[in-house]
Amino acid sequence: MSAPRLIDLTLPLTPGRRGVAMEQKNTVARDGWNAATWHLYSHAGTHMDSQFHFGAGPETIDTKPLEKCVGPATVVNLAPLAPRTLLAVAHLGAVATTFPGGESLLLRSDWHKHAADPALYRDGLPRIGEELAHWCVDRRVKILGVEPPSVADVNNLPEVTRIHHILLGGGVTIVEGLAHLDQITQPRVLFAALPLKLLGGDGCPVRAFAVEGVNPSVLTA
Repeated sequence: MSAPRLIDLTLPLTPGRRGVAMEQKNTVARDGWNAATWHLYSHAGTHMDSQFHFGAGPETIDTKPLEKCVGPATVVNLAPLAPRTLLAVAHLGAVATTFPGGESLLLRSDWHKHAADPALYRDGLPRIGEELAHWCVDRRVKILGVEPPSVADVNNLPEVTRIHHILLGGGVTIVEGLAHLDQITQPRVLFAALPLKLLGGDGCPVRAFAVEGVNPSVLTA
């Protein structure tokens, strides 16, 4: 295989964006060092959900095993998608029948390109339909990674609750707000999304990345 290549799939946590604020506490000029206090919504930017987020099970971010945060992933290119597209199994194409059970699934939609337009990014997002959510559970998808800030309509409480319950309750780890999946050139990569170990956490921003040029199955669990 070619030399390993790392692709950062993480949106920057920028003060002023939804759920992100920062206070400069120390500076080199005044104190001899730089330090800041950050205020982060637990589902800001690129982030991971725990079962506790929707009461779909007892798992919290700090109890999530590391093996659920890393492993081989299949990338499906769905771009371009119209706003509010309801994603079904048919959108996966051949992957619907060839997907290796127990691995992760990354859905490229190029939706990260709308992150600077909060109304479209949040309110017009393409989302996971019930059929596809059940398919993910049946195929034992380890991580379902999506570019929109949610897997379901954040303005429709019954829908967003139902889809999260199906996925999280079925053992699927959800990572939302991914970016730059368009930079991945291979259909299968090593993928990782690493959250802070927040005690009792319902979710947490992550540093997500893909690695090309390595055996994706080097870490399996």
